[in-house]
Amino acid sequence: MDAVRKVIAYKKYFLNFYQAQTEEVQRKIEWTLNLLQTIDRVPKKYFDHMTGTNGLFEVRVELGGNIFRIFAFFDKGNLVILGNGFQKKSQKTPKTEIDNALKIKAEYENERK
Repeated sequence: MDAVRKVIAYKKYFLNFYQAQTEEVQRKIEWTLNLLQTIDRVPKKYFDHMTGTNGLFEVRVELGGNIFRIFAFFDKGNLVILGNGFQKKSQKTPKTEIDNALKIKAEYENERK
């Protein structure tokens, strides 16, 4: 299947998170990222805009009773840049995680200039 959008990891933020996960979680992350690359309209269950942020999205990965989130943002319309990730332990996404993701996004945008 042709790629609808390209997904890349920016620096080591995503990879550090990914490598710290179990093999089973890594497989589910890969499955979810494959959806992002190949499906035109990705269901909100897997990918959604973070309310109250300027262009920050979260990739949603669930496995068993565990919930993982990977922050992402777009570049040139279809390139999804992956930032930091974390395991979600409460209903609300921790503000520190969102702030960290916004810093990574700003860092990326400054380097692109």
